[in-house]
Amino acid sequence: MVQEQPLWTASKEAIEKSQLLAFLSYAEKQNKQSFPDYSALHQWSIKELGAFWETLAKFLHIDFTSEYTSTVNLQQPFYKCEWFVGGELSYARHIEKQFKSNETAILYRCENKKTISITWNTLFKQATQIKEKLKRDGITKGDVVVGYLRNHPDTIAAFLATNALGAIWSCCSPDFGVESVVQRFEQLQPKVFLAHECYEYKGKNYQQNDKIEQICQKITSQPRQLLFDGTLSDWDLKTKEKISLSAIPVAFDHPIWVLFSSGTTGKPKAITHSTGGMLLEQMKALKLHQEVKAGERFFWNTTTGWMMWNYSLGALLCGTTVAIYDGAVDLEEHWRFAREEKLNHFGHGAPFYENAMQSNVDIKKEDYPELKTIGSTGSPLAASCFEWIQKQLPETHIISLSGGTDVCSAFLGGNILLPSYAGYLQCAMLGAAVQAVNSEGRVLEREVGELVLAQPMPCMPIYFWKDPSNQRYHKTYFSQFEGVWTHGDWLENHPQKGYKIHGRADTTLNRNGIRIGTAEIYNALIFCEGILDVLVIDAAKPNMKSQLLLFAVAEARPDEKTKKQIRTCIRTHCSPRHLPDKIYWVKEIPYTISGKKMELPVKKIMESENPSDVASIDSMKNPWALADFIHISHNFKE
Repeated sequence: MVQEQPLWTASKEAIEKSQLLAFLSYAEKQNKQSFPDYSALHQWSIKELGAFWETLAKFLHIDFTSEYTSTVNLQQPFYKCEWFVGGELSYARHIEKQFKSNETAILYRCENKKTISITWNTLFKQATQIKEKLKRDGITKGDVVVGYLRNHPDTIAAFLATNALGAIWSCCSPDFGVESVVQRFEQLQPKVFLAHECYEYKGKNYQQNDKIEQICQKITSQPRQLLFDGTLSDWDLKTKEKISLSAIPVAFDHPIWVLFSSGTTGKPKAITHSTGGMLLEQMKALKLHQEVKAGERFFWNTTTGWMMWNYSLGALLCGTTVAIYDGAVDLEEHWRFAREEKLNHFGHGAPFYENAMQSNVDIKKEDYPELKTIGSTGSPLAASCFEWIQKQLPETHIISLSGGTDVCSAFLGGNILLPSYAGYLQCAMLGAAVQAVNSEGRVLEREVGELVLAQPMPCMPIYFWKDPSNQRYHKTYFSQFEGVWTHGDWLENHPQKGYKIHGRADTTLNRNGIRIGTAEIYNALIFCEGILDVLVIDAAKPNMKSQLLLFAVAEARPDEKTKKQIRTCIRTHCSPRHLPDKIYWVKEIPYTISGKKMELPVKKIMESENPSDVASIDSMKNPWALADFIHISHNFKE
């Protein structure tokens, strides 16, 4: 059960030194208003959009090389809004503002190897060299540079080089298949293709040259290739030179990068973000909602194909050392990385923490005295997992985030001014007008509803690539409710505890007219001994009533007794209405490369849709896992 008392509360000293409180005080003085608490500040931030975003830009010392003429021109739908009109700035220049000569910018660790420390001097020298190579290949402002790259210092340097030229960045990780990469990059018609010639995963080395050639042959723009060997042999790790990137400014709404939807159920959407929107949003999210400060060490486990890689770049904007890990997830190794490198901020997907809890990983608070925050995202973090982490690390602030690729940030997240409750995200972040609404659009409280945003934000996409009339963009976010952004999550708002995500709206379970989030069942089965993983859907073939189907991976050979344990666990921790109609055993649950359970593709497969139409195997972590589901679908009936 979720605790009625707060799980964590910040110390008075920490609150007084917080950047969020400093911003609250600054906003009061700048706007001659009083904000007695966070709620008042948040209400102002979503009602007075111009005043809030301008105040934030000043507080964060955003440097405009050309001044803006107006902060926001509000229009409907939100993608017609204009932000900081006429203003010009540079993302890379704001990173360069944090340059600390001979101090560490990146801590790089590859599987079970020693950490390599890379100074700001070294990083900027390498970025400048890559920048010159890109210029020789004809890259100028507005051109597209794409990467097929590891989570490696090469990739950060290449991004800085691209951004300094005013070019547009996009990246896939090396575990993407050829067709999946082509599906994405063909839309962008890049001029240059960056790639690592090999990568390491679970101790095995994978050569990429054949895949690189296949991809470049299939992209019709025939991009020039720039390859990296990943050894850092061409980096000057001892340089003390201070080299400027000489980054050129661009318009506030100039594209900074293109991120892609998972592509598991159709052509990946090419989601394009603005330079100014990302600069403002990342600094707001990291500085104010996670209390990331200059001189600290920030880590979030990610691949280059997931938006959290882009989000983590924002730590450099804060003058923070970015710690990156290249390779397969390893429970012991990642906690060791945090301990040995004295990380201040440690982020991961929720399944990592759930696996750590189930494996009872030994995490002693005395081993992590510098650890300020634990970050979690990707899927809802179970209340039991909140409690387990907090018991191991009682002084560490657990921050669960919810947002996504759509905005390359979060709408819901951490807040040092508020208490934390197990299973809940603390607050709607500043500028995010988050609401839960019913099917008629009525705002709900203490009830589960669709997550919508009632006001625009600069971090919303400026457009989808190859969508000139915004038809696909409009259908994605604005077709369900008029005048608001519909995000696709199933949300509950509690006035005291915060917010709870119940799963994706398009995979919500319907039991006799009552909607249930899949997260409720997943969280309950954490307590079921011998069950390694589960996926649950609500499916129906033509002329059949809807059925709740649960697919489970068991530790040992499963039997009817194991099914009974599952049902008992669900009944105990949820309710009888959550009980599945059928339980099937599978070898693995299918996941996207970014670690999301493929609920919707499985639902469509069970409803007799063609597997090749609903699941792109090149964008999956384990495409072989679909075989069991395809077999089961042939026998699925009432």
